[in-house]
Amino acid sequence: MKDFLQLKKNLKKDFSSLKTIKLAVLGDTATQFLTQALRGLGYDHGFNLEIWEADFNQIERQVYDLSSDLFEFKPDLVLIFQSSHKLLGKYNKLDPEKQTSLATDELDAIDTMYSNITNHLSAKIIYYNYTEIDDSIFGNYANKTEASFLFQLRKLNYELMVMASKKPNLYLCDLSTLQNQEGKRCVFQPSMYVSTEMVLSIDILPYVAEKSIDLIKAINGKIKKCVILDLDNTTWGGVIGDDGLENIQIGNLGIGKAFSEFQYWIKKLKNRGIIVAVCSKNTESIAKEPFEKHPDMVLRLTDISVFIANWENKVDNIRQIQSILNIGFDSMVFLDDNPFERNIVRENIPDICIPELPEDPANYLEYLYGLNLFETVSFSNEDAERTKLYQIEAERVKVQKKFTNEDDFLANLDMTSEIKPFNKFNRPRVAQLSQRTNQFNLRTIRYSEGDIERISKSKDYATFTFTLEDKFGDNGLICVIILHKEDKESLFIDTWFMSCRVLKRDMENFVLNTILDYAKENGFLYIKGEYIPTAKNAMVKDLYPDFGFKKNDPYYILEVKNAKIKTSHIKIKK
Repeated sequence: MKDFLQLKKNLKKDFSSLKTIKLAVLGDTATQFLTQALRGLGYDHGFNLEIWEADFNQIERQVYDLSSDLFEFKPDLVLIFQSSHKLLGKYNKLDPEKQTSLATDELDAIDTMYSNITNHLSAKIIYYNYTEIDDSIFGNYANKTEASFLFQLRKLNYELMVMASKKPNLYLCDLSTLQNQEGKRCVFQPSMYVSTEMVLSIDILPYVAEKSIDLIKAINGKIKKCVILDLDNTTWGGVIGDDGLENIQIGNLGIGKAFSEFQYWIKKLKNRGIIVAVCSKNTESIAKEPFEKHPDMVLRLTDISVFIANWENKVDNIRQIQSILNIGFDSMVFLDDNPFERNIVRENIPDICIPELPEDPANYLEYLYGLNLFETVSFSNEDAERTKLYQIEAERVKVQKKFTNEDDFLANLDMTSEIKPFNKFNRPRVAQLSQRTNQFNLRTIRYSEGDIERISKSKDYATFTFTLEDKFGDNGLICVIILHKEDKESLFIDTWFMSCRVLKRDMENFVLNTILDYAKENGFLYIKGEYIPTAKNAMVKDLYPDFGFKKNDPYYILEVKNAKIKTSHIKIKK
């Protein structure tokens, strides 16, 4: 990790080619060095953070005055940092009988700030939770008395989590965990606070910036979707081909405990929706044996979406995994204990994330915890089914190889799609797809559940969700269309994104036919589309021209009466 001075050097670099995000920073303590760290680290992750910083301790004035600089700036994100030290100052001034209401009062104030910002700005809010301070008035008994500051602070952090779970545009950045990891002496330096009002030390600023940028990346769709595992001495101790099933190290004894706990971590990632793949230099039948037969094995074959074990080089095997999953290499994490294998893959697939695992397996998990590789801003029930969906996709790929004609293969799939508008049941999945989908995404607009709810209630929009099911299984909700009714004659395709799992299945034809049907039924004469290029969506740059739209910069226009229905092997599910 770069230190603060290294991040500061980034400020002199050219940001012009990077994605611009308008970020407002409001703090009750000095934040000028924090903003420098954020902007500097943003450069390393492809962001041009255009930062407006409120004056010291001016949060309320900026939030409650609609003519303030905050509202004039119109940020995409608002970062709010209210420190534990200022909170302790408030607590110290309270009458004893009012100390038990500190957390509730603060939570009400945060709720009001959230409402005022989100009601008047199209912005998402990142709120730093509270690092712990024990004022040692009660000692351990502080955990049993509601009047203690420690009790109130912990209650506030808990209630913040409850609040954030109910507010789609509120995201918590976990400074409390960061303090636990790095230690209070690293986070807070009393002499600096007394002389400068800086609560966060220079040493901790890169870590705070990293936590914050992780969230900003996830909000903007930069997330890891897949972990690829080596097996020998990574997933278990020993070499299965040499040591045999009985002698590999997993379970509760010795170093085997480290590998078992590592597997439990991978299992939890899988249950959260991260795709788990295997890439191992091994004979396949031998490599699968622990998954099938070892009583202490936590991971089973049902947890693995793609399993590749052979004696080919890992670069080609990882490329094969990528072709099956159809996700970007920058969405993948490769875990391998062997430095040689890590370096070979890194040299040939530079976009893939390859952590430098410690030599001692006992340290794997603490090291990986600290990297926070799998940040997310959403979770839905469909995430838990993702492994099964990709296992089914691997079966489709095998079957497809048996057909020489693509039309024959698509007809053989017996595909159906259910079309529904946005509703309270599919809103979480719609928001999640908008944050995760990068390749088939015409305008790459990211939505929260709150955004989706607002659009669904507006008469100015028509919304469509599409599922896709075939004889192998149900892919679930995989495509979203938002049409903006610009006037009585024109429909604008505000949003069109589709899961990479269903590419090359005629789904785009089926979707366009649906849009045309809607336009004809409601008397619209023109359909207007826009393609906004990103680093990942080049695959759809010619979608509108290929569908007969005529270029009229910066848009594409299709005259409804001249549009032709496209061939599709997908039928409407009844």
